[in-house]
Amino acid sequence: MRPDKKKVIDEVWEDARVESFLTKGAFGAEDNVDFSALLHAYRSMRVDDFERFLAAFVAAGRDVNACNRKGETLLGVIAGHRRSAAFRKALMACGAVS
Repeated sequence: MRPDKKKVIDEVWEDARVESFLTKGAFGAEDNVDFSALLHAYRSMRVDDFERFLAAFVAAGRDVNACNRKGETLLGVIAGHRRSAAFRKALMACGAVS
């Protein structure tokens, strides 16, 4: 982190900010907008905010089983991440499979 930047801890995410991730475009070389939105939210949010995002994501008719260019769902991608258990649980509660 740059020395002139303060680390923000316990920042409150308003609903509008969480829902703004629904409008994110494709992430990098990914073609699937739904996968990109899920990945971006996973990388950016705490689990409580991610759960709120997933509720809005599913309510908007988006695909929690969207795949990346390798054919992997987000659940499959994060399966090996050692701190992803709560995120995986939230995804599975919304119908995600690996």
